[in-house]
Amino acid sequence: QVQLVESGGGLVQPGGSLKLSCAASGILFRIYVMGWYRQVPGKQRELVARITYSGSTNYADSLRGRFTISRDNAKNTVFLQMNSLKPEDTAVYYCNAYWTSNYDWWGQGTQVTVSS
Repeated sequence: QVQLVESGGGLVQPGGSLKLSCAASGILFRIYVMGWYRQVPGKQRELVARITYSGSTNYADSLRGRFTISRDNAKNTVFLQMNSLKPEDTAVYYCNAYWTSNYDWWGQGTQVTVSS
């Protein structure tokens, strides 16, 4: 059974930082591209960042420089370090594991709220 379990979300003040974690099980972690997406009510889910096994990354243009994705292949975990958070970063953040269209898994999401 595939499980992606996100943690680390919460309430943070503008300018603050949070680090999200996603622990994966039930997949051959090393072959998957791992990603973080986010979604706000009424809008489509959007890419935040993705990382390959070898560490190649890509980011949403608007987030590059503030957010950093990383992975620990030994622990089957992917991270998202978020700095200088803004109110518009408020969203539900989802972890994704992608190998092919038939092997495309999502976590349950974790809420991030940026507010004073």
